This record gives sequence, structure tokens and C-alpha cells, in this order.
Amino acid sequence: MDISVVIPLYNEEESIPELFSWIERVMKEHGFTYEVIFISDGSTDRSWDIICELQQRSTNVRGIKFRRNYGKSPALYCGFADAQGDVVITMDADLQDSPDEIPELFRMVKEEGYDLVSGYKQKRYDPLSKTLPTKLFNATARKVSGIKNLHDFNCGLKAYRQEVVKNIEVYGEMHRYIPYLAKNAGFDKIGEKVVHHQARKYGTSKFMGWNRFVNGYLDLLTLWFLSTFGKKPMHVFGFMGSFMFFIGFVAFIILCITKFMGKIWITDSPYFYIALTMMILGTQLFLAGFVADLISRSSSSRNDYQIEKTVGFQDKQ
Repeated sequence: MDISVVIPLYNEEESIPELFSWIERVMKEHGFTYEVIFISDGSTDRSWDIICELQQRSTNVRGIKFRRNYGKSPALYCGFADAQGDVVITMDADLQDSPDEIPELFRMVKEEGYDLVSGYKQKRYDPLSKTLPTKLFNATARKVSGIKNLHDFNCGLKAYRQEVVKNIEVYGEMHRYIPYLAKNAGFDKIGEKVVHHQARKYGTSKFMGWNRFVNGYLDLLTLWFLSTFGKKPMHVFGFMGSFMFFIGFVAFIILCITKFMGKIWITDSPYFYIALTMMILGTQLFLAGFVADLISRSSSSRNDYQIEKTVGFQDKQ
């Protein structure tokens, strides 16, 4: 199979038929073999019914329905797990991403050898309250990740070699940092393509609000820490704990010497309590690092999502 198109969605009943017809037309024009995987992320409208109707009409349609709303990252994780195409394309379901970009994205992966190609919506139709924080967010992500050539980390329109999506773990809200995840997994040939951004045709955006930018920075900090110390948390917690304990212990020894010289009582000095606190905190940090080292990245339920139904997957009926 040439292409898998993975589309996470939440309450997009109006746009799904039009989007699939558009994808179908592009695929037929270029002779691609393909599948379209729709992941209904706890939709409460008729999105799942429409996906089932499309699957009855076309065997190229696959569907996954979550029991509740988990978020975009879990939807992508499950879509990636089932994707069979040599190239995997992700796009949003709101018709703001153009399927006409698929052939060139496919070519860049297959012919130019990119591991990942990210779309860049140079001209956006989003409100200023969304575009300005996005620019700041992307500037920070470039600095932290070291991927200097990407202008839009969170663009939903991306293309991947199949090996990439099978070897990265998208969880929590890490969909914003898939290029960073790919780089950390050893897939460092990452490119960018300017893509057309269309105004939303139906409904309203499901991803507005300043809290998503706050969460985005917290996720970036988490990813930086995990990529740097995720496999060796003792290196950071152990160092901090040992350093604090050492400073507190030295301060305590100095206080003891001062006391034996008959100048002060240890407990009369505020430095005694500071030294004692540092020794306690140092010990706790050291133990935290030791425990974290034992359990790092070992959660068996991190990507355990309740799937209510599937359609189009013969081995999952």
C-alpha cells in the first residue's frame, strides 16, 4: 500500500464526507493505493455513523471509535499502530488541510528520502490571538529541539515514512512535538513544505484557548527532560541531591566546630536549620532519583485506550 491517511476527529460530521471525497479524487488521479483511517475521539454527533456509511461505500475507509474523548495524541497513536502504507499522512478533519498536498508530500518522502515532512501554513486564516502565541511557541520549540528548519511544529498536515510512526510513542499531548520525538528516535532527516491553509468551513475550532499554550510549554519541558534524562533520572536527581546534602553537611560541620570553640549553641543559629533542611532535601532528591531510575518509562498502561468499535479492519471485527 502506498499511503495511509490518518485523520483524528472530534464532532466533525459536516466535513467528513467532503474530506473523504476530496482525498478519494486525489488518490485516483495519481493512481495511489491507499487507506483512510478515521479516529473518532469520543465524538457526540453523527461522526461515527458517517464513517460507517463511508466504509460501506469504500473498502479504503477504516474507522476507530473511542469510548470517550482522550485527545489528539491518543488518536494518532492508535492510527499509527494500524497504518499499513509505506507513507503515512496525517491531517485534520476540518478541511483546513488540503488533500491536494498529498502527492508532493509523498514524493518528498519516497524520492528525496525524508523521514518526516511537516507542513508550514505560511499564510494562516486563524485569529491573531492564536497566531501570535503559535509563533512564540514554535520559536521556543526550535530552540529546545535543535530542529532549526521547522516553522510550524504543530501543523496537522505531515508525512512520515512508515518506520517513523512505528518507532515513536505519541502519548499525552505530545502530538505537538512529533518532529522532536522522531529526532530522538534517530529519524533526523526532517523537512518542511509550505502548504495551503484554508479557512474553516464548518463549526468552530476544538483547540482554542490559552491553556493549550501553557500545556504546550509544560509538555516541551517534559519532553526535553525525558529525552535528556528519561533513561537516566538518577543523573539529575542524584546529582542535585548529593550536592544539596554535601553543602548542608559541610555547613553542619562548620557549626559543630564553632560550637566546640565555645562561641555559640548550634540550635541558636538559623544556619543550623538551613543546613538540616538541605541535608533532608538532598536525601529525598537522591532517593527520588533512585526510585525514578527503577521505574523510568515502564508504565504498562500509558497507551491503554478504550476502543468501543472499529470498522474496516478485518482482524478486529
